[in-house]
Amino acid sequence: MRHVIALDVGGTGMKAALVGADGELLHQARRATGRERGPDAVVEHILDFAAELRAYGEEHHGEPAAAAGVAVPGIVDAERGIAAYSANLGWRDVPLRDLLAARLGGVPVALGHDVRTGGLAEGRIGAGKGADRFLFVPLGTGIAGAIGIDGRVEAGAHGFAGEIGHIVVRPGGTPCPCGQTGCLERYASAAAVTEAWATVSGTPEADAADCAKAVTSGDPRAEKVWQEAIDALADGLVTALTLLDPRTIIIGGGLAEAGETLFTPLREAVRSRITFQKLPTIAPAALGDTAGCLGAGLLAWDLLNHTDRTEVTP
Repeated sequence: MRHVIALDVGGTGMKAALVGADGELLHQARRATGRERGPDAVVEHILDFAAELRAYGEEHHGEPAAAAGVAVPGIVDAERGIAAYSANLGWRDVPLRDLLAARLGGVPVALGHDVRTGGLAEGRIGAGKGADRFLFVPLGTGIAGAIGIDGRVEAGAHGFAGEIGHIVVRPGGTPCPCGQTGCLERYASAAAVTEAWATVSGTPEADAADCAKAVTSGDPRAEKVWQEAIDALADGLVTALTLLDPRTIIIGGGLAEAGETLFTPLREAVRSRITFQKLPTIAPAALGDTAGCLGAGLLAWDLLNHTDRTEVTP
């Protein structure tokens, strides 16, 4: 059975799958990234894991994988196949595409940025399915974004497109590690809500999920923290939709797990801010933590299908 390898590399763990032509997950596996052993060891772990998947496919599906897709964090040069930088993994300028292709017997390999790859999956087969324009915004430790256009994700001229978390929503506000002050992710990320609620509640171990629970129980302190985050997020989203005019905004990440505690007031906050703009659908992400892996599989199949078309073109 023809299939591809899909790898989603995170800061602490890797998720992988063998994916059939119809998107069927033929096999799934997880491994530790092993970052405590240094960046060279991380790269070797990735290559070894990919080789194991290739062997599994050959044994159980009658042939080795026809291509591979891998999603990695940090700065990614997808065109050249280079994992340029990752603070979490400690690597710089790793020619990961070529290394994987060599380990996998020369098959085509696609390299993608983790958020854009997850956004590709959400837009094409998840919450944005059928939308010609979408914006994927995961609310985690920070806030990233992926701009979807006609079934693909726009990387930008330098690979930085979609960085909505660094839209300034509170000029002169909280300093951000990026060098600006008042960035969206300093107010509306899961980490920002966690920090604010831990301070207000006087409970150092409290997190954003605890804040959401306190909101549902009617705690006015939690409601204030939550509303401030929603107001900042709505300001950032309205700026984004003014520029991009997406048909669907997909919200993922840890903060989205609050469900309608987040989405009901967020939809209202965005609706109240728009003037001439068209109100997009604001939907929760559908694929959870499998989005990156599924997106990597889509990258691999896209690459393979492009190769197949090129080979038959006169």
